[in-house]
Amino acid sequence: MNQRLDPVPGQVSSGGVLEIGGRDLAVASLDAVARRRVSVSLSADEGFRDRIRQGAARVSEIIASGRQVYGISTGFGDSCTVSIPADQLHVLPLNLTRYHGCGMGEYLSDEAVRATMLARVNSLARGVSGVRLELLENLVRLLQEDVLPMMPAEGSVGASGDLTPLSYLAATLLGEREVRHQGRRRPAAEVLAEIGIEPLQLKPKEGLALMNGTAVMTGIAGIVWARARQLVHAANRITAMASTAMAGNADHFHPELFAMKPHPGQSRSAAAIRQVLPEHTGVPGVRLQDRYSIRCAPHVIGVLDDTLDWTERWLDIEFNSANDNPLIDPVDGSVYHGGHFYGGHVGQAMDSLKTAIASLADLQDRQMAQLVDARFSNGLPANLASEDNPERDSSHGLKALQISVSAWTAEALKLTMPATAFSRSTECHNQDKVSMGTIAARDALRVLELAEQVCTALLVTVSQALYIREQRNELRGLPATVEATLEAVRQVCPPVHQDRALEMELRALLDTLRDRRIPLENEQ
Repeated sequence: MNQRLDPVPGQVSSGGVLEIGGRDLAVASLDAVARRRVSVSLSADEGFRDRIRQGAARVSEIIASGRQVYGISTGFGDSCTVSIPADQLHVLPLNLTRYHGCGMGEYLSDEAVRATMLARVNSLARGVSGVRLELLENLVRLLQEDVLPMMPAEGSVGASGDLTPLSYLAATLLGEREVRHQGRRRPAAEVLAEIGIEPLQLKPKEGLALMNGTAVMTGIAGIVWARARQLVHAANRITAMASTAMAGNADHFHPELFAMKPHPGQSRSAAAIRQVLPEHTGVPGVRLQDRYSIRCAPHVIGVLDDTLDWTERWLDIEFNSANDNPLIDPVDGSVYHGGHFYGGHVGQAMDSLKTAIASLADLQDRQMAQLVDARFSNGLPANLASEDNPERDSSHGLKALQISVSAWTAEALKLTMPATAFSRSTECHNQDKVSMGTIAARDALRVLELAEQVCTALLVTVSQALYIREQRNELRGLPATVEATLEAVRQVCPPVHQDRALEMELRALLDTLRDRRIPLENEQ
């Protein structure tokens, strides 16, 4: 399967611009836009633009005909039986955005908001949501100018779309509520005026089209997916370094062995580990079979790798779908009432992915337990305390770091309860079966963050273990790719000679990991 971490070739121009409209985008685009690695533009193709204009025209025709269509000439949700008088149709979308302004909890990160905005505009660009071209242009302009709605994370059950959080995106287009811009929290109206965007007056269907979709959960899911792919590479490299430090058995990763049980991700993991294992470390091995956290590492990492493969397929489909309701064929005007706002696939993908991510954190927690325990590390000192430290007897090396890793791992494992199992009937039993996809995505992001912290600590740990072997002249040379990893880690967090506070170094190394600045993939 494709293991890309950036949008596929051809989707991004030579100037680093991702074009929206007229074609599918890779799920990796969500992370790339979230991290501002690429900018965005709306397609100038006239065929695409005519399709959008035609869809908006169909909505006008529906209104002129007096036809009853949900959310255009009726109330919302269980109020779909209420016909809206013609003289109130113009306030219906405005009221929708306003009464959903009841989100709570922490605000979504800038990265999550950018990914959400891309997911929403890409869905509306399918041309079957009945919105004007002007609305799409304004959404893209907000992304280009990095005007980010202050979007509370809590309040979506993930079924009738991410209604409440997405109301804050709609409100920004209206010049209402607050945004983040250039690092400051400010009234949306002020920022729109500064950058020359006229606040929109939403037409019928446009409020519903903006809000009644899966953009928040999909945006967050895209970020989780891309960062979890990076964790696979990190886990493979860390396992190889841990095995080297403890003089493990390289044959545990033999290609013939994995040909006998050929799960794709598991086989890729074993190959990546073996490729950077030295044939002989210079340290005599003591076990015919290493403990499971080394020997079975491909069987754990491979589950995450394979889960990333199938979740990529699901997220690609969701990201490139029309996921609001109703949908309107711009060609013949047919109206389809349905439930594409339902986030079941995203929710299941995130529940599955977070379990595999937490299992990887647990694997690394066990690897660290071996490395810091002199009973299991094949001659390394307790807590990997430096042997060239004159205060060695009163020093404790990485003892506290292991405690922190245990805490982070336990919290990640605790959060693996499937969010999708907690469907609740709500909104007068109209939304009587809901996906909880947004909560699943938020949980997955939190598990990922904890796993990244564990991974960061393990990079420090294997660096320290190999440093001790180097000081003893017990290594006969490491592969260049491993040396590159060590150099990147040690530039931020040098080997620990005497006890010191590691927090700021760990935070800096975590940022380096998330920013993909640690070489972790093998040479092809």
